[in-house]
Amino acid sequence: MAGHSHWAKIKRSKASTDAKRGREWSKLARRIIVAARTGGGKPEENLNLRYAIDDAKAANMPNDTIDRAIKKGTGELGGVTYERVRYEGYGPGGVAFLVDCLTDNRNRTAPDMRKAFERAGGQLGATNCVAWMFEQKGTFVVPAENTDEDTLLEIALEAGADDVRREEDLFEVTCQPAAFRDVKQALADKGVEAVSAEVAMVPANTVTVEGDNARKVMSLMEALEDQDDVQNVYANFDVPDEVMAEAGS
Repeated sequence: MAGHSHWAKIKRSKASTDAKRGREWSKLARRIIVAARTGGGKPEENLNLRYAIDDAKAANMPNDTIDRAIKKGTGELGGVTYERVRYEGYGPGGVAFLVDCLTDNRNRTAPDMRKAFERAGGQLGATNCVAWMFEQKGTFVVPAENTDEDTLLEIALEAGADDVRREEDLFEVTCQPAAFRDVKQALADKGVEAVSAEVAMVPANTVTVEGDNARKVMSLMEALEDQDDVQNVYANFDVPDEVMAEAGS
């Protein structure tokens, strides 16, 4: 799970630039629109909407932008209709990729996905070609500087988490999706800040890639994340520290 936890930290740091922040807000707005459309505009009654709003606020999205997105989803304001689409494929070195999108035009998104994979030396695959390698879990990435392992273990496990692992300067907490809300609240109550908190697709096993393949995998991650239609990218890679550091610079 090294790939997931370290990429979450890199993604957070890259989002600090104005261009990245604008793209992140656009993606979060789509997520809010879809959540409100499918489950209603009241976050207290719509858990998906509540999580989307929480993430939007964590990304410093203005409240009026959040409100407009909710109203677009409920139909109070006109807007584009988005649908959820998942793409699957293999990247360099046999790394499995899952790409979750919200798109208003599949005819645009599918070729964009295919092109991104092919440019990196990978290949877009058929439905369920790699999804079976992943399991949905709540995940929290906590910098080791924010807490010590014993404290984090006590907080997380008491709240219903399944596991706490240390990966160098990071802790990764995992839980079942049903426990996500309780674990998130427990960490917040104790003042333990996570750089990433999401219900994600976590790989059962990782693939180690090195050298040029490792750099191509990181480039593919960035290329996919930069697509406006892409909400989340999950992959089962484990790359050397120096390549991860290059991606974060």
